[in-house]
Amino acid sequence: MRLVIQGHNLLPEHLATLAQLTGCNDFIPLAARGYALKQTEHNQEIIAWGEQHDIDCAFVRDEHTLDNIGLVVMDMDSTLINIECIDEVADMQGLKPQVAAITASAMRGEIEFAESLRRRVALLAGLDASALQRVYDERLQLSPGAETLLSALRARGIKTMLVSGGFTFFTERLKQRVRLDHAHANQVEITDGKLTGKVLGDVVDAQGKADLLNRVRENLGLRAEQVVAIGDGANDLKMMAAAGMGIAYHAKPVVRAQATYALNHVGLDGVLNLLAPV
Repeated sequence: MRLVIQGHNLLPEHLATLAQLTGCNDFIPLAARGYALKQTEHNQEIIAWGEQHDIDCAFVRDEHTLDNIGLVVMDMDSTLINIECIDEVADMQGLKPQVAAITASAMRGEIEFAESLRRRVALLAGLDASALQRVYDERLQLSPGAETLLSALRARGIKTMLVSGGFTFFTERLKQRVRLDHAHANQVEITDGKLTGKVLGDVVDAQGKADLLNRVRENLGLRAEQVVAIGDGANDLKMMAAAGMGIAYHAKPVVRAQATYALNHVGLDGVLNLLAPV
């Protein structure tokens, strides 16, 4: 086991404190803002200390390295990208507060995702479809470190997949933009250039995300332990459970509690430090 420490505000005095807490001062430098300590036993006090100082601390199993990974699956909204697309689309209709409240409730696990999606999309009935492009062009940004992570995964030959409870309009564009291998999401019905308020086909919900992960994993001939799943909301939990390793990224408490590891402060490139062979 190794302790991985990373944070935007990681200072020498933080490392000195960690050396006292662990009884070890043999810090191994990782990428920007990261260090590892080898042969460290799990200590919840260190995790709590990290949270107090906005530093991500994780006790990582020796076998959890990029060398042993063949597929990385991630959520889209508030994970690969910095927004909840449906909330921003709703803003074009003047309905963001109503839709965002349903989104937040679903992400906390308070209502079933499929029901929440249908309720939110129904509120968008009559919206001009051009609003989707406006959200993509004007509001959507990749999460910090996303391109660094994906570039490193490609260099290692690790496959990537985006699985979203959002819209194919966004996932397909992101697939091309950041060169993902696979992308899956929900398709909203558009008639005469306007959203009808309906979702076509089966909803990609929590179970749907897990099923897609397993299907692609099997097609690639991988074992579950060779898969990493990254998400932030309750509808990502089944997908994360289907993987050998689930990483909560700036996630809701219910997700952090069930994930293998959590990144609460650094960007997505923190995954590289977390899984760096040392």
